Amino acid sequence: MKLQRTILAVAMAGAIGGCAVGPVYQRPAVETPAAFKEGQGEWVRAVPADMLERGPWWQLFQDPVLNELAAQVEVSNQNVAVAVAAYAQARALTAQQRATLFPTVDLSVSANRSGGGGGPAANRFQVGLGGGWEPDVWGRLRTAVNAANAGEQASLADLQSAKLSAQGELALNYFNLRQLDSQIELQKQTIAGYERSQTIATNRYNAGIVAKTDVLQSQTQLINARADMLGLERQRATLEHAIAVLVGRAPANFSIAARPVWQGEVPDVPVDVPSTLLLRRPDIAAAERRVEQANEQIGIARAAYFPNISLSASAGQGAARIGDLFSSSALAWSIGASLAQALFDGGARSARVDSARAGLESAAARYRQTVLSAFQEVEDQLIASRILQQQLVLRQQASQAASLVEQQVLNRYLAGQVSYTEVVSAQVTAQSARRALVAAQSDRQVAAVALIQAMGGGWRGL
Repeated sequence: MKLQRTILAVAMAGAIGGCAVGPVYQRPAVETPAAFKEGQGEWVRAVPADMLERGPWWQLFQDPVLNELAAQVEVSNQNVAVAVAAYAQARALTAQQRATLFPTVDLSVSANRSGGGGGPAANRFQVGLGGGWEPDVWGRLRTAVNAANAGEQASLADLQSAKLSAQGELALNYFNLRQLDSQIELQKQTIAGYERSQTIATNRYNAGIVAKTDVLQSQTQLINARADMLGLERQRATLEHAIAVLVGRAPANFSIAARPVWQGEVPDVPVDVPSTLLLRRPDIAAAERRVEQANEQIGIARAAYFPNISLSASAGQGAARIGDLFSSSALAWSIGASLAQALFDGGARSARVDSARAGLESAAARYRQTVLSAFQEVEDQLIASRILQQQLVLRQQASQAASLVEQQVLNRYLAGQVSYTEVVSAQVTAQSARRALVAAQSDRQVAAVALIQAMGGGWRGL
């Protein structure tokens, strides 16, 4: 009866959930500014909200080809597939850890036949049922479950981060490819212009109006322009290969049709977009949940100071014939409890607790750094979006002016008023201005993608 009362008391202690051995988790404090420096709207405390719906943010750019490619990333990108598998593994680990809260039950069946010494052979049949349970008196098992659950959530955030990273990289490569399409078309026009200039210089040389140096200069300019064209084509092919890998395709079986005339859409960034969108960043969520996981590790380490308590029970029967297995005379049973406590370990438990505390401090520092870096990235892209819009207007004005100068200098050359060197200089300036304009248009899209990534996936769902 004493043994039964002892077992009952231990079981009741385990049933009520035990004592918490770990510190109460508190999210690390992070210095947050009062307002945007490069925009409007107030910051708020960084509380992860990465499960909020982001929506297909790439649709903001209104490009059907980009929409189709981005949809393939989530399905076919191998880095995303790695993150999916890691999340599935983390979920399984949580389920495995949660199973330790429940009793285990085992069934054993055996049959033996033995003999020797000239005697008759004998049969022996046995069946047994056993069980064991470790009551979570000190909360160690529950703390381990909490740690595994935090790790699972961190793995899910890593998965979201992998998707956002792959989709963002795809968008950046795609817009750079479209910029090269425009640059190639512009280079074709430039080459055609240089060919006309060479014809003019050759005709004037044949007429004895100018020296042969004009022809040589025009040839040099034309040959260099054709060489630059090859370089642009190489860059475009490289980007196309990178996009193929991002969508899980072999580069040899993938291509994107050129679009010579392309004016990409740049979504307007709301100047009063709330900083709560920053909280959807999956890297912030992953860092915060690893802090929680590190906090639970302290409780697991502290639990080693308390004894391990376990309950066990078994019942079984054995007989020489199968028919006798289920008779009451063949029944044997046992029930028991055990307690184990380490009395001396040379400070190993204290060292493990200190190590867990240091791990918490390290995880908290990484979390703070992640949040501060996120603030920086948002501010950087806000200023980039504003400045690039202003630069685009200036690039347009410069391109128009350079094109007028180019035409005027060529007309003056035909009239014999200037040397061919001035024609070359004007053409180079005009080409540079046109290429800078195309780059400025692309840079605005790249900055918009970077801002969307910095905000954790856009500003939809306010």
